[in-house]
Amino acid sequence: MTREEKSQVIEVLTDKLTEGNIIYLADISGLNALDTSNLRRACFKANIKLSVVKNTLLEKAMEKSDKDFGELPSTLKGNTSLMVSETGNAPAKLIKEFRKKSNKPLLKGAYVEESIYVGDDQLDTLVNIKSKEELIGEVISLLQSPAKNVISALQSGGNTLSGIIKTLSEKE
Repeated sequence: MTREEKSQVIEVLTDKLTEGNIIYLADISGLNALDTSNLRRACFKANIKLSVVKNTLLEKAMEKSDKDFGELPSTLKGNTSLMVSETGNAPAKLIKEFRKKSNKPLLKGAYVEESIYVGDDQLDTLVNIKSKEELIGEVISLLQSPAKNVISALQSGGNTLSGIIKTLSEKE
């Protein structure tokens, strides 16, 4: 690879790192061709961009990026795959689901909304992170709950009042 090609790859990686707020680093070495193909297909369905990268180029792109990746550059040993997503827990769920059939991919680390997770033991923590849409849904349901209670109370009170009036009118 020439210097120009390397600088172009670093530029592309820097753009990916700058644009994405959810970045996972995984080790998919040891997967056979069929499993790799299945992983790529699952990533495509889950709207996750998967690419195998050279560690040195990714490290330079991390340095060039305006984000603080903390300890993540120290995980760049061996084979590294970059997973970029728009949903914080989607890659973690995909990795966990895929590992039911195989012992790979291994999670090296993740950068999720300025939080850094290092090591495969963080996978369960990452799976339990709620996405932006899930959090918005919870907030909306919390906001709707008191209004529903008030409306329900008013409706039941109206039914009781109309029942009393009907009973009184029938007595006369």
